[in-house]
Amino acid sequence: MKLYAISILQPLPIWASIVSNKAGLIELEINDENPGFHSIIEKLSTEIEPVIIGVKASDLCTKWGL
Repeated sequence: MKLYAISILQPLPIWASIVSNKAGLIELEINDENPGFHSIIEKLSTEIEPVIIGVKASDLCTKWGL
């Protein structure tokens, strides 16, 4: 999984790495098979719409300081 950010305010967890940092856009590669990543996703999961469970991108970015 890839995420894009314009800044990173805290050290990245072991399951995330910076792929590139060009023109002010940081590309992050996420190892979505890492158990640490799964535990974060489980904590942030909410009902987005009736019967649809997921994680809001804004919640994920806030958690990582992006």
